[in-house]
Amino acid sequence: MEVSIEKLLRDIKVVIRDGEELLRAGARDLGERGGAARERLAAALEIAKDTQRRLQRSVMASANTADGLVRKNPYESLGIAFGLGIVLGVLAKGR
Repeated sequence: MEVSIEKLLRDIKVVIRDGEELLRAGARDLGERGGAARERLAAALEIAKDTQRRLQRSVMASANTADGLVRKNPYESLGIAFGLGIVLGVLAKGR
């Protein structure tokens, strides 16, 4: 799950960067006629940046919480991880 969230954050950064490049290119190419389109794209980019910031804060908070729980209860965490490994192994072998 952590890997997919990190990939999502990287993808959002790429979309933001590409959108900014498109916005700069559009400003040169469209001149006065593309004002509304540029404004909509700029607004969409701000929303994407805000979403990326909120998601990153949420991921960091979750990671810090999980880290704190594992550090506070290392043996219980190890037991849970072992148990989940056994269950997943049994399920995978059954297929």
